[in-house]
Amino acid sequence: MSDNTNGKEITVPPVADDLGRVFADAGFELHLVGGSVRDAILRRPTSDLDFTTDARPEDTERLLREACSAVWTAGADFGTIGGRFRGHQVEVTTFRADAYDRVSRNPIVRYGDSLVDDLERRDFTVNAMAVSVPGHVFCDPFGGIGDLARRTIRTPASPESSFADDPLRMLRAARFTAQLGFAIDPDVRAAMTAMAAELGRITAERIREEFVKLLVSPDPVAGLRVLVETGLADQFLPELGALRMEIDEHAQHKDVYEHSLQVLRNAVELDTDGPDAILRLAALLHDIGKPETKGVTEDGNVTFHHHDVVGARMARKRMRALKFPKADVQAVSSLIALHLRFYGYGRDGWTDSAVRRYVTDAGSELERLHKLVRSDCTTRNRRKAERLRRDYDAFEERIARIRAEEDLRAVRPDLDGNAIMELLGLAPGPAIGRAWKHLKELRLERGPLSREEAESELLDWAEREGLAPRRDGD
Repeated sequence: MSDNTNGKEITVPPVADDLGRVFADAGFELHLVGGSVRDAILRRPTSDLDFTTDARPEDTERLLREACSAVWTAGADFGTIGGRFRGHQVEVTTFRADAYDRVSRNPIVRYGDSLVDDLERRDFTVNAMAVSVPGHVFCDPFGGIGDLARRTIRTPASPESSFADDPLRMLRAARFTAQLGFAIDPDVRAAMTAMAAELGRITAERIREEFVKLLVSPDPVAGLRVLVETGLADQFLPELGALRMEIDEHAQHKDVYEHSLQVLRNAVELDTDGPDAILRLAALLHDIGKPETKGVTEDGNVTFHHHDVVGARMARKRMRALKFPKADVQAVSSLIALHLRFYGYGRDGWTDSAVRRYVTDAGSELERLHKLVRSDCTTRNRRKAERLRRDYDAFEERIARIRAEEDLRAVRPDLDGNAIMELLGLAPGPAIGRAWKHLKELRLERGPLSREEAESELLDWAEREGLAPRRDGD
């Protein structure tokens, strides 16, 4: 079914009408609301359906338990009951008329009796529209349909009041710029700039969640520019704005901020298997060590010695502050630390040993590292860009050739710990660890060894280390 409103067709899924009849038969209103309505108008796919109702949570739970195959009540304290209705995930929230303490972002939950009051407390006008089900009466008291047509982000109440209630909405405005390609209303943008420090009331976890949603949007660069230009980025990722280093006429260097955004764009284009937050974050932050390592030589050349190492350390610190999972911190910092290593390949040539070390150090991040290195080529010099592309093509082909000969994904010594202990006659301890490491270095340097070669090398090493191997008959 559909409802035509000001030239915009709203397709209401039949399952929404079916749930509406459940509530109507019990004497309650039910309205499809928020992003579900916005995406229906924009004809964007949506898998979850959000509703609002005049039914109180206990009534909603009762009705859903009768109609759904599963029900969850994690949001019951905020008036939200979820369920699985005819194969769809639905969430039904009682009309709200909340107040906020404006110290935290936690609302003082108060239920209301008015759909319009409920819509007014929502973040943006494009999310403050509703369609009744099954009646299909369209409600748009704050002009959301017009803002959708104008592709504009605006708040139902004043932006100052809205952001004071919940500062996280400022990050969501930037995210919608990246996700939907919408512009931010000038008054909303001014309030974001003036109130950026209010983001300090929000927990690191919630900020990280919104930031990652922005990064995996279709145009993350547009959203990032909003964060930097309004000062919001300074509140949780100051390293990003710091990339806008002054470029004087005597010490020219590439604009690191614009370069980093272009590397991110390139990474998005290479993201053919779907949005990869780890790759995109590594692309954005790969040069964050440059401001701290910038130097100028006597002849006026700019240097950024060891910015890869410094940048990896800075990324680890910032990601930990934002409560990223340990595995994500390790992955991004490793990519940043390794992103420059390839550039010696075409110039100096690498031994097979160096290629093995590159692959081993990259570990499970090798494919991402390939994409990051390719993305980092932003030169306008076509000849140089083509040379770098050819060099990396040849490098990947060489990795594939060596991989065909041996398993580089898990380079291990040719003797395991048990064989080492048996040959040297030693119990488990630090010496076995040192022996294992020595054999692994040999494996990286020379490739696979035969059993006889590995044992001979181990015995020679043990002799140099003063470790007496067990003799026959002892």
